[in-house]
Amino acid sequence: MRHHAGVPHTRWQTRRRLIEGEAAPWLALLVAGRAMATAVAIGLIVLEPTIDSTLLVLTAYGVISAAAIAVSPRLRSSPLFWIADTATALACVLASGDWRSPFYVLWLTTLALPAVKLPLRQAIWLALLAPLLYLSLGLFGGPAPGALRPITSETLVIHLLLPAVLVAGLAYATYALQRLQEERTRHERLAIEAERRRIAWELHDSAKQRLHAAHLLVSSLHGRVDPELVPAVERASVELESAAADMDTSLAELRSPLEGRPLHTAIEARARELVTDGGPTITVRGEAPPLPPLVAAHAYRIASEALTNALRHAEASTIEVTLERTPGGLRIGIVDDGRGLPETHRPHATGILAMQSRAESIGARLVVASRDGQPGTRVVVDLPAGAPRPQGATA
Repeated sequence: MRHHAGVPHTRWQTRRRLIEGEAAPWLALLVAGRAMATAVAIGLIVLEPTIDSTLLVLTAYGVISAAAIAVSPRLRSSPLFWIADTATALACVLASGDWRSPFYVLWLTTLALPAVKLPLRQAIWLALLAPLLYLSLGLFGGPAPGALRPITSETLVIHLLLPAVLVAGLAYATYALQRLQEERTRHERLAIEAERRRIAWELHDSAKQRLHAAHLLVSSLHGRVDPELVPAVERASVELESAAADMDTSLAELRSPLEGRPLHTAIEARARELVTDGGPTITVRGEAPPLPPLVAAHAYRIASEALTNALRHAEASTIEVTLERTPGGLRIGIVDDGRGLPETHRPHATGILAMQSRAESIGARLVVASRDGQPGTRVVVDLPAGAPRPQGATA
């Protein structure tokens, strides 16, 4: 069975989801800071028509960069952009000839991106190094190289403390949000596992025991009924035995949740469980990004049901499962080379209905159809990015 290396659910991935969220606080702060710096520059130009024309650069760059950062997730996630942005802001400070210029505010906003992207320890180092960088710039690039003039101690302290406070505050806030998200994910997983155990116990203590009792009663009728009824009794015995076996499979699945594993790893493990000598070959390819626990659990159940249906009804020789990231989210495909879908649905066939219900509960789109021009069936599940959390449903 082929399978690519998994992507662990790490703290970096949790941090990345927080950073790339549409309502990321750091993004609002960065854009607001740019807007403030631009407004200051415009105000100075209006009040002082003869003011240095370098403020025009700040006005133009502030507007353009703020707009680009706001609309382009790829740009704001690029380290190269942060380096270029920082260099541009510091170059503007140098060009102004005064370390107290409005370009200082522009430079402060460039610290927001690395403050939230770097791990906490590295961000703390940035908080310590940023004031030293600006002190060096003011010392060697100001109007009097080698001396900080004009200067008051309060002005210098404020200019050197602000970047440290900004970086440390954003880094700690991101770290706290990350830990909160991890804790919420852990609680969700525990809730899922507890509900699965409860359902498994109820099924084991009630439905499964009744099935065994019914099977014993039917088996006891062998040799004691009219010969014409023997085939019906034997058929009932086989059906009850099959139902008990299905119940055991369901109980085993309920007692084997994802347990924090990536979705593709759980599907691969399920495929290994289903492979039998002489049965179809099952191949799992691709990886899934970290998903909310309930979403991942429902996606896993859909894939498991599709695999089970292919094994039971398709008479296939190969089954292929693919997980592919798409611009809209994640696509899971289960394709077999069997006999395809029947023209009419089997009576009491609840597998597809269950898959459809699970897909709807997480905002996913499910397609079950025969393959175009080829033998077999394809099941496609499209999970949207940021799929909603199921409400009032258990996996």
